[in-house]
Amino acid sequence: MNLSENTNENEETNNETSDVDAIMPRRIALDMLRNVVDRRNALDVTLDGNEDFANMEQRDRAFTRMLLTTTLRRLGQIDDLINFALDKPDQLRTPIIRNILRLGVTQLFFMVVPDHASVDTSVRLAERMGMEKQMGFVNAILRKLGRDGAARIERQDASRLNTPEWLLKIWIEDYGLTGAANIAEANMNEAALDFTVKDPSQRENLAKALQAKELATGSLRREHGGNIREMEGFDEGSWWIQDASAAIPATLLGDVSGQDVIDMCAAPGGKTLQLAAMGANVTAIDRSAKRLKRLEENLERMGLTDKVKIEVADASQWKAIDAPQRILLDAPCSATGTIRRHPDTGYLKSPKDIAGLMAIQERLLNHAGSMLGVGGLLIYCTCSLQKDEGEKQIDNFLSNHNNFERIAIKPEEIGKYSELINEKGDLRILPSHLPDLGGMDGFFVSRLTRVS
Repeated sequence: MNLSENTNENEETNNETSDVDAIMPRRIALDMLRNVVDRRNALDVTLDGNEDFANMEQRDRAFTRMLLTTTLRRLGQIDDLINFALDKPDQLRTPIIRNILRLGVTQLFFMVVPDHASVDTSVRLAERMGMEKQMGFVNAILRKLGRDGAARIERQDASRLNTPEWLLKIWIEDYGLTGAANIAEANMNEAALDFTVKDPSQRENLAKALQAKELATGSLRREHGGNIREMEGFDEGSWWIQDASAAIPATLLGDVSGQDVIDMCAAPGGKTLQLAAMGANVTAIDRSAKRLKRLEENLERMGLTDKVKIEVADASQWKAIDAPQRILLDAPCSATGTIRRHPDTGYLKSPKDIAGLMAIQERLLNHAGSMLGVGGLLIYCTCSLQKDEGEKQIDNFLSNHNNFERIAIKPEEIGKYSELINEKGDLRILPSHLPDLGGMDGFFVSRLTRVS
């Protein structure tokens, strides 16, 4: 064999290796997309449970996550583009090919991937999945979109397409057409990375170390992500990841140093960590032992284990020995306020699910009220945007419990962001609020006290 033949063979081997390297992240993204969209499993559970994803190099893992989350965030637009490119509406009958096309379209229009690579890897992915007969079809659809897709995107109403119709209808009822449109638009933006600092005196130093800015609410915000385990302060337990909105409710209990606080529905535990860092003695209750395991790990990392007692129990049935003076109830909800961070949320829930969650919220709220001691404080919060899970729950509770009153939240308690407080004194944060700061997760918070 002469030198030129040997060189050509090496080039072919390198190309084969490169092809395998390029296809693997896309194949794993395809597996996870099918798990979320077709099997209706949550994105975070899917990411945590995929061993292939966990074993990838950091660079490939970041690409795969971005490909998956971007596809979910733009799914309405992507499906509209695919349908536009079909010659006949019923031409695409195989779910796996639709998902391969979805990933291809994402790379073509919503990620920085060369057009030829977007098309070629999608065709090869079809081959890898045993769909050799569909390779020409995948190639034709993506090439057609490569020519005509950009013009189609210019005519799309992106925020409407990317929001499930049933959810958009509820938001229009709750916030009006403009308000709903603003929420839908904000949800297309990826959320920043927010930190809650264990020791407030270290906030300024950590902001510099983490390349983050300080928000008036007390959180630190880093606009770009990264591997959190490699960031300064992780191993020392100096901070934990928690959206700025989610970090507000615990602070509305005031000075809890040395006080006993019940954290109902505590997992995954961000608010428990806050309360413990503030000096409270916390009883953290949740029915999921698996989710509480993560809280235990974070408590150990933060050095706060001795401040928290964990109870694996149904919070609607659990009872305190003595009437508590401080209760935090972050109730199970539809989580539609976190769509920026969890773009699968709108596709996993339905109106029927919300009705069931509302019944659970009412039961938990009533039970919390029955436990609370006279003069005590109860914080009720959800990360849902629907007023049925927030404002209306509190209105109904107060109408049925004349021994409770609302304590209005004041602007100075939340960084002077008065626009986040509604006319009754409750906190209603929308993803479209504070756009200059990068937005916040949607949240509702109400503070109640028992007067008799």
